[in-house]
Amino acid sequence: MSAVTYLSCRDLERYLGEDESRVHALRGVSLEIELGTVHAVVGPSGCGKSTLLYLLGLLDQPDGGSVTLGSEALSHLPDHELARRRNESIGFIFQFHFLMEDFSAQENVMIPMRRLGRLSLEEMEERAADLLNAVDLGDKLQRPSRHLSGGEQQRVAIARALANDPRVILADEPTGNLDTRNSQRAFELLQRLVQEGNKALFLVTHNQLIANVCDWIHEMQDGRIVATHSRSGSRPSFQ
Repeated sequence: MSAVTYLSCRDLERYLGEDESRVHALRGVSLEIELGTVHAVVGPSGCGKSTLLYLLGLLDQPDGGSVTLGSEALSHLPDHELARRRNESIGFIFQFHFLMEDFSAQENVMIPMRRLGRLSLEEMEERAADLLNAVDLGDKLQRPSRHLSGGEQQRVAIARALANDPRVILADEPTGNLDTRNSQRAFELLQRLVQEGNKALFLVTHNQLIANVCDWIHEMQDGRIVATHSRSGSRPSFQ
C-alpha cells in the first residue's frame, strides 16, 4: 500500500519582526509528510526550523504559501477553525515539557481531551491511564509532575501529545533536555507509536544520532530546505 501524504506545505513564506529588525525567516519552503514516516529537520540555530514547525502545527500563519492537512488547504480558515483542526489532528512535544507541576501525570494527559470536549470524565481518565501505561508510567498516574524525573516528565509530555489520537506529531527538540539513554528511549517510543498507529512524526533536532535514524532528513539553511535525504529500505536503529 502506498504511503498517504497527510500534512504538506507549499512555498511557505514568513517574516518575523518589523521595520529594520524584520527577518525573512522562511523562503519558499515546500514538503510533504506521509503517514507512517518520521521526518527530521536539521540546521543551524536561526535557520527557520522552529518557525516551520509552528506553521505546520497551525500555531502561526504564513505570509505566503499554504499548509494542507489531510486534503484541506487551511490558510483561509479563521482562528477558531484552525484551533479545532489542531486539537483534533496534531500533537505537540516541546523541549520544555510545560507540564502543570501541581497536576498529576494523569491530569496533565487529560488537558487536551478536556479542551476537545468529546469524552466523559471517566473516558478521559481511562484513556490517560492507557497512554501512561504505554509510556511505562502506569504506576505513577497520581504522582504530581514535579515529583517525576526529567525523563519521566518528557514521557508524560509524549502521552499528552497523543491524548486526542492525532495523525501527526510535531516535536521541537523533544530530547534536548534528556541524557543520552533517555533521549534514545523517548525517540524509540515515538518511532514505535508512529509505526503501530500509522501516524507521522516531524521533529526539529540538533541530535545527529536521532536525525540519522529518521526516514527523511531535511536540511535547512537561511530559511530554505537546501537538501532532503531518504532512508529507504530497512529501518535503522541505534544499535
